[in-house]
Amino acid sequence: MKKPSKTALPPSPVRTSGQVTPADQPPAARQDTDKNVDLGVNTQAPGADLTTNQGVIVSDDQNSLKSHVRGPTLLEDILMREKITHFDHERIPERVVHARGTAAHGFFQVYESQAAITMAAPLQDPAVQTPVFVRFSTVAGSRGSTDTPRDVRGFAVKFYTTDGVWDLVGNNMPVFFIQDANKFPDLIHAVKPEPHNEIPQAQSAHDTFWDFASLTPESAHMLMWVMSDRAIPRSLTMMEGFGVHTFRLLNAEGVSRFVKFHWKPLKGVCSLLWEEATLISGKDPDFNRRDLYEAIEAGNYPEWELGLQIVEEEDEHKFGFDLLDATKLIPEELVPVVKVGKMTLNRNPDNFFAETEQVAFHTGHVVPGIDFTNDPLLQGRLFSYIDTQLRRVGPNFHEIPINRSLKPADNNQRDGFARMTINKGKVSYFPNSLGGGCPMHQPSAAAAFRSVALKEAPGPKVRERSPSFSDHFSQATQFWNSMSDWEKDHIAAAFSFELNQVVDEGVRSRTMNEILVNIHPDLAEMVSGATGIAVAPAGTPDAPTPSAPTPSGPLRKDAAKLRSPALSMDKAPPPPSLIGRKVAVLLGDGVDPKEVQSALAAFAEAGLVAETIGPHGGTVATSGKPMKVNRAAPNAPSVVYDAVFVPAGVGAGLAAQPLAQRFVHEAYRHGKPIAVAPDGEALLQAAGVPPAAAGIGIGKGSKMVSDLIKNLGQHRFPRRVSVLKPS
Repeated sequence: MKKPSKTALPPSPVRTSGQVTPADQPPAARQDTDKNVDLGVNTQAPGADLTTNQGVIVSDDQNSLKSHVRGPTLLEDILMREKITHFDHERIPERVVHARGTAAHGFFQVYESQAAITMAAPLQDPAVQTPVFVRFSTVAGSRGSTDTPRDVRGFAVKFYTTDGVWDLVGNNMPVFFIQDANKFPDLIHAVKPEPHNEIPQAQSAHDTFWDFASLTPESAHMLMWVMSDRAIPRSLTMMEGFGVHTFRLLNAEGVSRFVKFHWKPLKGVCSLLWEEATLISGKDPDFNRRDLYEAIEAGNYPEWELGLQIVEEEDEHKFGFDLLDATKLIPEELVPVVKVGKMTLNRNPDNFFAETEQVAFHTGHVVPGIDFTNDPLLQGRLFSYIDTQLRRVGPNFHEIPINRSLKPADNNQRDGFARMTINKGKVSYFPNSLGGGCPMHQPSAAAAFRSVALKEAPGPKVRERSPSFSDHFSQATQFWNSMSDWEKDHIAAAFSFELNQVVDEGVRSRTMNEILVNIHPDLAEMVSGATGIAVAPAGTPDAPTPSAPTPSGPLRKDAAKLRSPALSMDKAPPPPSLIGRKVAVLLGDGVDPKEVQSALAAFAEAGLVAETIGPHGGTVATSGKPMKVNRAAPNAPSVVYDAVFVPAGVGAGLAAQPLAQRFVHEAYRHGKPIAVAPDGEALLQAAGVPPAAAGIGIGKGSKMVSDLIKNLGQHRFPRRVSVLKPS
């Protein structure tokens, strides 16, 4: 085969010592160069008036235009559409948000028919397995960023149902930063790398994010989730998923109910510690996607139960918050989560680009039995998702195999980029007689795919927020009140890390005195002590006014007493499954091979993945045949394991090895279970690990192994170090 010719490129300019480039020149001199003049033509400093792209002055771009204060967003809101359309098209071809992701195939199976509450196909027949494709992602980082930043995780499920595609597009947190979709471009612009230097990547710890957050009190509740350990999951298979918004379920009789969707992992909800997450980011930036891929390849299929929180129509206004407010959750103690089915992921994609990258989700992809509410964030997403997919993968994205419905699509849409279907005949319109009237309207669809019949309250078109959305701090306070001591320590440490990265003193002070103080004084004091940001005394101009109606409404009178134990990971039951957890088995010359083999068999029987680690690759010497190791210590960081096991015969030797000392010390500092044979106490001492600390076991034989497995059921022992500090 003849190779294509290569076009010769001009040689790159070479800069010699002392040569002056335009970048070296002062601003006045730089204007003399042709290219800088060319670039400078479009330079524009921010003006005083906010306008549309057509120069029309805008009075409010924080609220969508609605039919009334709690009504649906209107299609005629050209200001929102222009703003979000521009935002959706700002990046090519990478996703604007959720760029870094990984995915898997699987199926969903309902436990028993839910026909009484919904017509949705996946929730009808317990004998039917509905195929799914699930994509997990980080939000803020680029496609080439790391897996373990402090960030929200996307949790998007595509159901391939007999009635078409249903996309349940959610996150691993039940609430969001903002209440109205009109603010979404601002939120993402603020959290993305700052535009003047494209720094920092996949982080919120910088001035522009906290400037936005400190001026947006509605973000307070979500900030508590993102500053908690929920933002750094141990595994994608060990995090919850949420539909975030309140949707509606509709049954065959037309009866409607409100619903919140939950995904509950059967492996339990477990997280990393912050220092651990940062170390993993350097050691294995693909940590979470590798974990998911390897679990499925090994047959350790991840599973989640689908839970529903159902609210009857007549109970819509019985809570102390608005169901249409995406910054609020329904505490599980008020409305229990009813588990109705299970999702299993059992196959990895064959091609990352063709499936994981080209999959296109849209909150508007629903099937009969699912309907929307007037949540203004959801209403904007119904426009935004289809718009961004048109730009990213084209108008025929539904024909790409990973997106294609199992129920064949048949309509009069034609042509466009990447059209796959070859339509025969000359008719592409309706009504028609030349094609026999086909495809034609289906009268039964009116009954099958219906929207809830609501009579919207009359009133003027408005750009306002409903007064029922005005309490921004009660649920943030509830979150803090519900945390254990160590969880509060981690939240305060996270806020402190973030704010210590912020340079602007005004932003730092405003975050403290307009956000944190209003959440809880203890949180403010803890962060103040770690950041040096003063808490303004009450009565001073900088002091917050919790009851001020603007920009946030009054706290609930009972806010100080609000608690929801379901919010605390510390109060959660032990993970029901340990399958896939990783144990590091530290070896060295002189190890007892029988003890190692016995331990490995016990770990395998418990579903754990055990790896032997030697001082170097190859083998270690034993009393008999040399034993091969899985990994060499320099290439096996402690942070990718969940527990440490040190068999007999190697304690003294490992105690003299700095890598082994560091390995055990890090595992201790990160709260991980450690089990050592009696001679391993020398290694604990050399690593600075108190032998009597929680989660540390010293023993012999099978009891040492069983104790380690039992301790691993608690995931971590975070109280060993209250606030993590680098050693």
